[in-house]
Amino acid sequence: MGRLLLAPMEGLVDDVLRDVLTRVGGYDLAVSEFVRVSGNLLPSRAFRRLCPELDNGSRTRAGTPLVVQLLGSDPGCLAENAAQLVELAPAGIDLNFGCPAPTVNRHGGGAMLLADPEQLLRIVAAVRRVVPQEIPFTAKMRLGVRDTEKTLDCARALAAGGIVALVVHARTRADGYRPPAHWEWIARIRAVVPQPVIANGEVWTVADHLRCCAVSGSDDVMIGRGAVADPFLARRIRAQEAGEAVAADRCDDWRRLQPLLASYWQQVCAKVVARHAPGRLKLWLGSLRRNFVEADALFMAVRALAGVEEISRVLELHGIPVQRPLG
Repeated sequence: MGRLLLAPMEGLVDDVLRDVLTRVGGYDLAVSEFVRVSGNLLPSRAFRRLCPELDNGSRTRAGTPLVVQLLGSDPGCLAENAAQLVELAPAGIDLNFGCPAPTVNRHGGGAMLLADPEQLLRIVAAVRRVVPQEIPFTAKMRLGVRDTEKTLDCARALAAGGIVALVVHARTRADGYRPPAHWEWIARIRAVVPQPVIANGEVWTVADHLRCCAVSGSDDVMIGRGAVADPFLARRIRAQEAGEAVAADRCDDWRRLQPLLASYWQQVCAKVVARHAPGRLKLWLGSLRRNFVEADALFMAVRALAGVEEISRVLELHGIPVQRPLG
């Protein structure tokens, strides 16, 4: 039985949603949103603010280990910040070479670094020198910037730099999030690096997971948008692997999700200013619509609302047990 990892998703899966998704269960570890490193040494509070799990043994409240991801392009600066992070005893440190966001790529970070395998090696080697062997040190990459010409060279560079595992999002930066994910490339990467390779991209269902493992040859899979759209996906995959029946009817799952939605809303309202909380809820409901008709109805009911109290009233009408007072 392979590992299941909860993917880092900037602006979507923060500590609150990580808490909810890992409470549902099925994940072996989670990876944080990236901590941007750009020319200065971050204070410890910067890591703790993005990853409050660091104050809980680097685990979510459900006990899922949290790997902290760093994003940057300067080897020395990344190494200096990784050394600072080591003092907080993370469950792992990951380097981001896969983010396709223009704001990141404009400064030469994320997936744009895949144009220069030698720079990848310099970065990874510099960080490797400051990360103790007992802390897992990994990286995540895409297949390239615009094409796959340097894919294998990039994978070899990351492996040579000293990572212990590699996550591969099986699309180029230019592909963005458009299907398909090219899982066959993960098999090619596995053939040229000795470290474990974890497959990522377009896993939305139990059947997708089976195909991804078969095509990529990897037993370990990282799930991103599919996990947000179906909080029970990891558990359903585990059930299938155990030979149990996987129900097509999602009514029971929706009933289990209702108190988790209430917890999410409560935590979001406590974390962000009131005017931002509705947008966070709508973003998650928009993903849940893919699998739950009840989520679609709830999304339509709150779509035009902007106030915390009026949204709370609608949630209660839809069976979401909101606790009061909020915040």
